[in-house]
Amino acid sequence: MQWPPMMARALSGPALTLLLALPAAAEPAPQPPSPAALAAFVASLRPAAAARGVTPATFDAAFAGVAPDPAVAALTRRQAELNKPTGAYLAAAVTPARVAEGRALLAKYSDDLAAIERRFGVPGPILVAIWGLETNYGAAPGAKDVIRSMATLGAMGYRADLYRDELLAALDILQRGEAPRDALRGSWAGAMGQPQFMPSSFLKYAVDWHGDGRRDIWGDAPDALASIADFLHEQGWTPGQPWGFEVRLPDDFDLGAASRAPFPAWAARGVVRADGDALPGDGTGILYFPAGSPGPAFLVTTNFSVIKTYNSSDSYVLAVGTLADRMAGGPPVAAAWPTAAPIGRDDRIALQARLAALGLPVDDRTGRISLTLRDAIREAQKRVGLVPDGNPTAALVRALERGG
Repeated sequence: MQWPPMMARALSGPALTLLLALPAAAEPAPQPPSPAALAAFVASLRPAAAARGVTPATFDAAFAGVAPDPAVAALTRRQAELNKPTGAYLAAAVTPARVAEGRALLAKYSDDLAAIERRFGVPGPILVAIWGLETNYGAAPGAKDVIRSMATLGAMGYRADLYRDELLAALDILQRGEAPRDALRGSWAGAMGQPQFMPSSFLKYAVDWHGDGRRDIWGDAPDALASIADFLHEQGWTPGQPWGFEVRLPDDFDLGAASRAPFPAWAARGVVRADGDALPGDGTGILYFPAGSPGPAFLVTTNFSVIKTYNSSDSYVLAVGTLADRMAGGPPVAAAWPTAAPIGRDDRIALQARLAALGLPVDDRTGRISLTLRDAIREAQKRVGLVPDGNPTAALVRALERGG
C-alpha cells in the first residue's frame, strides 16, 4: 500500500500518507523545493537534533547527498480510497490471491500470532490483513529514501512542522543504531518497513518480538506483526470484540431511529447478520452504510474506529475487516455495491461547513467523514427530507445549499 500509519492522534497512526494527501483547502498546490531551500531546511534541524543527542557524524551521514525529490510533490494528491466507489476499492484490495496468501501466512505464523494476540488482544487475521494491505505482506514496502522524501516535503513547506519532527525521529533511530541508514526506505510520505510506520510511530510502537535486540520492521515479519498489534492496542482495541459485520435490515426498519445500540437491541429490531451467525450477546453496534442505504449495511464497533487510526479511509478499514474475515473463512460482502463515486473533497468540506453552521457536531473540516460525523449527516438528512442513512451525497449538499 502507498500510505503510512498515523502520527500524533489528530494526525496520527502509522499511516499518515492519506492525511498528507489532504492539504487544507486554502493551501496552494505544493511545488518541489530548490536545492538551496532543502539545504536551509536541513540546516535548521541541526540544533534540535543535537539537543536530542544526535551526533554531527550521524546527522551528516543521514543527509549526505540528499537532494530534492521532484516526484514527491506530484504524489501529495489525494489517494485512491477517496475517489473510488467503495465496492470498486474493495474488489481491488480484497482479491482471491490476497486472501489465499493471507491464509497461508496465518498458518505459517500461527504460533507467533496466537502469542501476539495473548499479549496485545488483537486477532491475527486483523494484523495479517493490515500487513497485506500496507505492503502486500512485506513484498512492496516502498523503495523511496524516506529521509530524502521527508526533507523534500518539509522544505517545500508541506506540513513542515510535522516533517521536522519526523526527521528528528528518524535521526533518533539512526543514532540509537536501530537501523542502518540504507534501511530507511518506504513510501513517498516517510512510512517505513512492512507495517509502514512513520519514524515517530516506530519509536513509540515498534516491537522486538523475539528479543534479538532489534525492532526489525523491515525484515522480520513477527516484529512487524507485533508492532501493528502494539499500535492498535495503544489506540484502544477492545479484545474479543469484532470490527463489525454485514447485516440485513427488515423491510419496515426505521432508519431515523438511533444508529447506536447494544447488539441485543438491534436483534430486537429485526436486524440479522448477513452470514447467518447470531449477533453478539454484548457490546454496542453502530449502523453504518458505507455507500448509502441502497448498498450494504454493517454494524461496526469501536474497533472499526481503532483500525481507522491506522489509516483514516473508511474504505481502507472495510478492506482490512473484509480481508481478515475472508482469511478466517468468512464470506464476501453479500449485498451489491452501488457504482456511483463518492462526492469529492470540496463537496465534503462544504458539507462539513454547512453542518457546523446548522449547529450540528462536526469533528473534522478537511473532508474526512467519521462515524460521529455520519450521525450529524443523518440529522441533516432528516431536516431536508432525505433518507437518513448518514451517507454524504451531492443531493444533501445541494439541499443544504438551498437553505434546507
